[in-house]
Amino acid sequence: MAQHKSAKKRARQDLRRRARNRSIRSGLRNAVKNTRSAIQSGEPEAARTSFSTAERVIRKAASKGILPQARASRAISRLARAIHQLPSS
Repeated sequence: MAQHKSAKKRARQDLRRRARNRSIRSGLRNAVKNTRSAIQSGEPEAARTSFSTAERVIRKAASKGILPQARASRAISRLARAIHQLPSS
């Protein structure tokens, strides 16, 4: 356990940041999972709607440093490509 005052403060900060990061990462995974399930179901409109939500969540997570910018761009690109390949209704 931390003994110095600064180390105790750092431990408190780490707990708060960890909780926030876990929450954001969980929301990110849920958004991507919802988009992938919409793509699998073959509903272009639902897929586009969930993709816009997922893209916003992914970009926000990258801007907060939860995941690297390159990984965020790659995830968005792959989802967009999958949606683009759906037959339009």
